[in-house]
Amino acid sequence: MLKGPVIGPLVICGVCYKKNKLNYLNEIGVKDSKKLTSNKRRELSEKIISSCYSYKIIIIDPKEIDEREKDNITMNRLEEIKFAEILNYLKPDIIYLDAADVNEERFGNSIKNLLNYQPKEIISKHKADDLYPIVSAASIVAKYKRDSIIDNLKQKYGDFGSGYPSDKKTIDFLREYIKKNKKAPPFARKSWETTKKILREEIELKKITDFF
Repeated sequence: MLKGPVIGPLVICGVCYKKNKLNYLNEIGVKDSKKLTSNKRRELSEKIISSCYSYKIIIIDPKEIDEREKDNITMNRLEEIKFAEILNYLKPDIIYLDAADVNEERFGNSIKNLLNYQPKEIISKHKADDLYPIVSAASIVAKYKRDSIIDNLKQKYGDFGSGYPSDKKTIDFLREYIKKNKKAPPFARKSWETTKKILREEIELKKITDFF
């Protein structure tokens, strides 16, 4: 089953700091982005971007997420490709990764095979957000960027909640949009079972009942 929000893009970020500047992240209170309020993420994101050596953000929109299925690319593989794209741009000596694979070592090796340079070390761990402030910093910047994109979508289309399948407000929004427009919104992930199920219920099944 595909995890993550059914609405909006996947945002990935890489942040580089010189070794002697890393303690600054502890000083400003960087921690797991999911444990921070939106306002705190904004405040920290600005501090991280202004103090880091370099950074790069990649926004993977729902269309690209959906189209990966045509090439039989899993979400994990898509993330590996995008992680590597960021790393090939930043070229850090030491890489800290929040492993998207159940096998931490395999994830690190997959990333390594996609690099066009040789880093000194790759550290791939689950829950790296909790372990390494540098990973938390990248996560905060990515999460704040996604927050901004979601806020802009809400201004245009109305409040659809958190965008996660577990949110009733999100599901109700998707269902009403599909009922009215006979298609999923352009910012919804159509490859998610949540969207597929509502499309089946609101369009395909109703077409069949038209014959009775």
